[in-house]
Amino acid sequence: MEKRGAPVEMNFGEGYKPNQGNTPASSVFERVLPNALTAKSNELFALARKSSLWTLSFGLACCAIEMMSAHMSHHDLDRFGIVTWPSPRQADVMIVAGTVVKKMADPIKLLYEQMPDPKWVIAMGSCATNGGPYYKSYSVVMGVDHLIPVDVYVPGCPPRPEALMHGILQLQEKITKDAQQRGTAS
Repeated sequence: MEKRGAPVEMNFGEGYKPNQGNTPASSVFERVLPNALTAKSNELFALARKSSLWTLSFGLACCAIEMMSAHMSHHDLDRFGIVTWPSPRQADVMIVAGTVVKKMADPIKLLYEQMPDPKWVIAMGSCATNGGPYYKSYSVVMGVDHLIPVDVYVPGCPPRPEALMHGILQLQEKITKDAQQRGTAS
């Protein structure tokens, strides 16, 4: 007879009984159409898009350091499927991080136009969203949204890497919602 509270020693795999535990109940769908997947094409494409975003990182000032930090091992944006890409022709998302001066306005527009559709823009930091502390300067654009359409704004001066990660999660949510709205509109 065992004493109460004494651990019972079992070998690995002992006591296992097949077809018990976390096995879901069988469904009619599995019996009729095994290995079939049903989904709306818009939502399926949105799932693929949001899970593999390639960013064109456009670092202009101190926010760029925080953006680079978000891609490093401590924060690791790769786990969200986000990869930095140096060419606009393969990038999905442009992250504008830092002060946008009027001299950089044309290159930013050109890079945005070179990106294939669908494309999204994240404005990172107060300088990219509204000019920041330099808003009264003659050479600073009062936000990148005066040049190109912005989908997500990440506030802060400079914003922490966690804030950029939250902005990317917001963008992924926006991609999903846009696909669902396209599916209901048709």
